[in-house]
Amino acid sequence: MIIEGETGTQRLLGYVLEIAGDRAKCRLMLTEDHTNRHSALHGGIAAAVLDNAMGATGSLTVDETGKAPFLTVSMTINYHAPARVGDLLEAEGWVTGGGRSLVFIGGELRAGDRLIATASGVFKRVKT
Repeated sequence: MIIEGETGTQRLLGYVLEIAGDRAKCRLMLTEDHTNRHSALHGGIAAAVLDNAMGATGSLTVDETGKAPFLTVSMTINYHAPARVGDLLEAEGWVTGGGRSLVFIGGELRAGDRLIATASGVFKRVKT
């Protein structure tokens, strides 16, 4: 399932969320609007895309549509390489553990075969 334009952040950044099986992916075509003063992907944009892929992956633990709300409790990011305008970025999350109230999720951000960033986070379901 593909989710486009669902949230303000998604519309602002221009990423697409794909739900497939037990993982979620965010795809973003990198433009000048996503770069820092060095013409590389801004770290905050990388974090936002990873956070969305990982949060949606957490949602998949309780809802097959990936739309159950989850909050990021904590997230650590490691940056490995720059991404440049024209790169197609793909962030993917996967569950690494958890219990009744918290889910632990890993993530990667890639531009093709290049590893741009990795992340690990703790996510919590929002009671509705």
